[in-house]
Amino acid sequence: MASLGVDSEQEPLLGDRTPGSREWDIIETEEHYKSRWRSIRILYLTMFLSSVGFSIVIMSIWPYLQKIDQTADASFLGWVIASYSLGQMVASPLFGLWSNYRPRKEPLIVSIFISVAANCLYAYVHVPASHNKYYMLAARGLVGFGAGNVAVVRSYIAGATSLQERTSSMANTSACQALGFILGPASTDEVQVPQGNIDQVAVVATNVLFFVILFIFALFETIVTPLTMDMYAWTREQAVLYGGIILAALGVEAVIIFMGIKLLSKKIGERALLLGGLIIIWVGFFVLLPWGNQFPKIQWEDLHNNSIPNTTFGEIIITLWKSPREDHSEEPTGCPVEQAWCLYTPMIHLAQFLISAVLIGIGYPSCNVMSYTLYSKILGPNPQGVYMGWLTASGSAARILGPVFISQVYTAWGPRWAFSLVCGMVVLTITLLGVVYRRLIAFSVRHGRIQE
Repeated sequence: MASLGVDSEQEPLLGDRTPGSREWDIIETEEHYKSRWRSIRILYLTMFLSSVGFSIVIMSIWPYLQKIDQTADASFLGWVIASYSLGQMVASPLFGLWSNYRPRKEPLIVSIFISVAANCLYAYVHVPASHNKYYMLAARGLVGFGAGNVAVVRSYIAGATSLQERTSSMANTSACQALGFILGPASTDEVQVPQGNIDQVAVVATNVLFFVILFIFALFETIVTPLTMDMYAWTREQAVLYGGIILAALGVEAVIIFMGIKLLSKKIGERALLLGGLIIIWVGFFVLLPWGNQFPKIQWEDLHNNSIPNTTFGEIIITLWKSPREDHSEEPTGCPVEQAWCLYTPMIHLAQFLISAVLIGIGYPSCNVMSYTLYSKILGPNPQGVYMGWLTASGSAARILGPVFISQVYTAWGPRWAFSLVCGMVVLTITLLGVVYRRLIAFSVRHGRIQE
């Protein structure tokens, strides 16, 4: 059974080679190489389209939720966003295990069909007469379940990297034999890469680091729309538009980071980049802390100041009740008076928010790609489907708890407490990284195959 798992890990996604054949097990031919990279490009496209769909939806969830169900509040928003990651957390290990013992095309195709059906449900959650917010909750959960295929994608790409390393290793072995080194009675065709002996402490630590990194960005994504509506008195449409522009700019920034980080990692190493990214994230959230004597605009003050003179208290209450329902263009803007902290917490200036977004946009992609790269190297040539499933599950758990955490703390205590707790969490994460720093090394380095 273990042999079957290894063979499945090395099977080309789109090629027609038979798993377990000696030609595939021993060395990668030119045909294998082309098939592997064709598969990788298709998987890159799959992940790109999935990410685009997620980004399009994330900024409009809060206004959409308010529109389809007036009973939904900011706390329920956290659960809706978390449901996506809950579905992904459940599906990722299952799809990863599936891909270890069956062709990877099977879980990929099934997950795509689930995603399409779930997105259709999400598009029509406004149709039922009641309980619309719960339909949205279920739809987002199913979309997340379909997105569990990222474990399959990661395991294949990581396996392809290990295959490249294995091919190089075999070439070196052949050269040593030609020079007369005594490597035992086995021929070159019988040389096998050692399996097992994975540093489980490094695996667990990397999962924790990945969890915190995804947790931090998930809560940032969640809070962008409510925060900007509260601090800058933006309407729903403005918050979606401007927030979308900000996240799009962060996406461009991340692409630039990804392009340059590979060269930088060769000079200073993945661990140093991971540490630097965490420090930049901490600075970003520290900048986001509210200071000064200027306070956000309060919704109640808007309605009171714009009301007709000599109106009674009852008429003001009726205006407060009807305005967001009768005329969307005259919806109240500003920090809701129900959030008591709006009355005593200084506002976060737009310049603060933009600087923080830029810093987090630098730190997050650096930490994300470095933690994933380190994890893949720690696992080495071992079957990675299940391990990648657990890594994806840890990230999904972060996307569950991040939105719930930020929506509850932000609504109850405000941005000062919320972002202070995030800063403390990042400090603890940096401490953990320092403790396990020396153990986060590649499998080949740990077992003496190459020097670090």
